[in-house]
Amino acid sequence: MKTEKEKMIAGEYYLAGDPTLVKDRRKAKNYLHRLNVTEYRLTKKAKEILKELIPNTGSNFYIEPPFHCDYGYNISCGDNVYFNVNCVVLDCAPVTIGSNVFFAPNVQIYTATHPLDAELRKTLESALPISIGDDCWIGGNSVICPGVTIGKGCVIGAGSVVTKDIPDNSLAVGNPAKVIRKLNQESQQK
Repeated sequence: MKTEKEKMIAGEYYLAGDPTLVKDRRKAKNYLHRLNVTEYRLTKKAKEILKELIPNTGSNFYIEPPFHCDYGYNISCGDNVYFNVNCVVLDCAPVTIGSNVFFAPNVQIYTATHPLDAELRKTLESALPISIGDDCWIGGNSVICPGVTIGKGCVIGAGSVVTKDIPDNSLAVGNPAKVIRKLNQESQQK
């Protein structure tokens, strides 16, 4: 029989009030408090806190506080990942971020979702994984919804709400975000 944590990560309905999950969220909130308030500057201590909070990162991982997440351990990043101020990652399911990815202020990444049925919603939650490819730039105040994959080399315009997958090398904008053009890979490398 699966634990509630295993169900959560697998995208199945789970009980968010499960004692293990509550303990894991509390642990993450304690790290976040230390990161956002006590060790606001990227000191050696702040780097240690980040490594405990989000252990699956490549080199040159940087967060500009304040930052918020549910668990931290469900976030994995490649090299050269930057989160600007006020980003939120609800990482109930895996959030996979490639290398050379930049998040502008107030980006929201939501794996968490809830049943449409009101009775189920009273007790159960679910989550769907999110994946963001290499070399992406996510504009300020963008929201990335549960289950979305953003391909490599994409730019998501400020204020966009990404509700569906975005193919590689695309510029997507709006609510809901729509691809408005393909990006030239050669011009991105200049």
